[in-house]
Order: sequence, then structure tokens, then C-alpha cells
Amino acid sequence: MAEIVIDGLGKVYTDGTRAVNDLSLDIQDGEFLVLVGPSGCGKTTALRMIAGLEGISEGTIRIGDRVVNDVPARDRDVAMVFQSYALYPHLNIFENIAFGLRLRKLPKDEIEERVREVARILELEEHLQRKPGNLSGGQRQRVAMGRAIVRRPRAFLMDEPLSNLDAKLRVQMRAQIARIQRDLGVTTVYVTHDQTEAMTLGDRVAVMKRGVLQQVGPPQELYDHPRNLFVAGFVGSPGMNLLTASLTDNDGRYRLHLGEQTLDLPDGLLHRRPALRGYAGAEVVLGIRPEDMEDAEIVGSTEGATLTSVADLVEAMGSDVLVHFPLGADPVVTEDTRELARDAGADDALSAAAEGVVLVGRFSPRTHVFEGQDITVAVDTERLHFFDPATGTAIRD
Repeated sequence: MAEIVIDGLGKVYTDGTRAVNDLSLDIQDGEFLVLVGPSGCGKTTALRMIAGLEGISEGTIRIGDRVVNDVPARDRDVAMVFQSYALYPHLNIFENIAFGLRLRKLPKDEIEERVREVARILELEEHLQRKPGNLSGGQRQRVAMGRAIVRRPRAFLMDEPLSNLDAKLRVQMRAQIARIQRDLGVTTVYVTHDQTEAMTLGDRVAVMKRGVLQQVGPPQELYDHPRNLFVAGFVGSPGMNLLTASLTDNDGRYRLHLGEQTLDLPDGLLHRRPALRGYAGAEVVLGIRPEDMEDAEIVGSTEGATLTSVADLVEAMGSDVLVHFPLGADPVVTEDTRELARDAGADDALSAAAEGVVLVGRFSPRTHVFEGQDITVAVDTERLHFFDPATGTAIRD
């Protein structure tokens, strides 16, 4: 096993395009680190530089106790699992898994032992004599992982390995990958566009945007304490609701104005975010997680902590109900929110919302809200998020 240290890593292509800029990460021995971000953010390029499949323009990469900048990929002792299974269709599963070991001319008995051990770990024992074409997508992905595991590398590098699977198989394979990595204790760097995968798999998650690292930390830390607007909007499903609000101070009573509606800020929130007091009389970006809103008919309306609207769309999910409702507040239009809109395939969403914003609340399944109904939404004002409208950074201390 090995620690991977990335220091000031950069990649500039010959046409001047900068894919990765000053990336620094210290990935601990045995850690599962997930690189996540929109398409084109540089996460796969970074992974390929670690693997030795992409040249390095700036910085250094150390695997274990040696710098590997100029070490060929085959000599870095890392194993990569790709989005495509890349299995040999004419070989059976045993031969696919054993292929790399035979190239290294390991003894036949050792190859047999290693392949059988990996097949047991991946629950592939009964499929060893079958061809890849006779397996399901999930089984083929396990074979691809087996081919990496059997080498006993110092690190695993995985590039969106589950993206070709259907939703149910992705959930199953996520659980298997987490279990296998935990059992083997191998340092793993995992690239994905799916932030749900990132949150459920990673010991730590590193969020990237346009080649720049935005924040790295445990998944819950990124969720509860996003460093900036981009991380706040990217992490979470549905994403955090973002809108423009003005903050006023009336003899120590702080209030948010959202168009014609208001929310009172509790003392506890102001104590935890003292810098917020400095924005009195100015605009801030307000962030509300969907689960921090509820049907007031269920929780009981709290004075100063409700919004009124009309249910525009109601999505019953079984365990909860997603209620979309408009609010006459200004949308947040910044580089970060435009990037988030592009990633979601909604480039025109911000301009289309010029007369207000549409919020999403995650209500209890006990709600009886229906589309077109007047609703009162209770907001957990203790859990509101705030960002500087000019810089996009979180307002905290």
C-alpha cells in the first residue's frame, strides 16, 4: 500500500488549454479519495497523470517514497479500472483476470491461487469458465476490478467505473466497491461525475471546477459546511436552493428579505456565523437545503420562519415528497451558478427565472400537498447557509 502525494500538479495542452491548475492533495495510505466535479473539470486528467497515462506540465506526484513524474505507467505499481470494461472477449473470466500475471511470468500455482482468491472476494467463482459476453454488466465490471485486484498494486485508480450500469446495478456495485476497498485497505482514487457516488464511497471527497480544487474533506463536512457557492450547489441531490436576499438589522433583530417575504434569523445562527452581522443593509446569497423545508401543516407554523407560495410540481418519491414552488426573490447569477446550470443541462434556467426562483422542498410523505395548492413552508432557519455575492465564499466566522 502507498500514500499518494500530489503537489502543485498542473496540465497545459499544446494549444494552451489548462486542464488542471495547481492541484495539491495528500492521499493517505489506505484512504478512499473521490475526485468529483462537472464534465471537463480536470478530474480524469488528474487521475491519468497519477497513472502515468498523461504527461505532467507542472508539479510532482509521489507514490510511496518515490517521485514518479518520469516513471512509465507500467512501473508505477498502480492498477486502473476504466469506464469501459476492456475485457478480452475470446478469453474466459479466469484467463481475463490472470492475463496480467501471466505477462509477468508468475508461477502457474501462484496465478491459480491469486485468481481463485480474487474470484471469491468478488463472488465470481462460479463464472470463471464463462466468456465476458455471457455475463451481466455488473459481473463484467467485477471482472475488470478483479484484473486490477489480482495484481496486488500499491493503489487503485478508478475512472467512472459504474457509469455504464443501470441505476439499480450502480447502487449494488457501490456497496461492493466500498466493501472490497475496506477489506483490502488499498489506497484508492476514484473519479466520478455522480456526487451521490462521491458522498457514499469516499473517506474524503475533492470537488473540482475548471481544473481547480474547490474543497476537500469528509463527505458530511462538504455537505454541512460548503466553502463556496459552487460546492454548495454541486453537493446534494436535489441541490441546495440558492437565491438573493437582503439582510436588515432592527435593534439587533436580523431579518432576511426575500422579495416581499421575510425570515427572521435566530440568535444561535448569528452566534455560529458572526461575520453575517457585517452584511446588515446589504445583499447576501441565501442557501436552503431541500430537507430544511417542510409542510407547515405537519410541523406547525413557526413565527418568522415560514414562506408562502403555490405548489408548482409535486413528486412523490415514496420516502419523501419533493415539492417545487416559486418565490418572488432574485435568482443568483454568478460564474458558479452558471457552471452548475450548464452541468445540469439547463443553460437557460437562470435567465428564464428572471421574475423569481423556483425552490425545491423535501417534505414528509405524510404531506397532502397537491399541485396548484396554496402552501405554507416551514424553514429550519438554524440551518441556513450564506455566501458573499461578490466572491461566492461562505459567510461564517
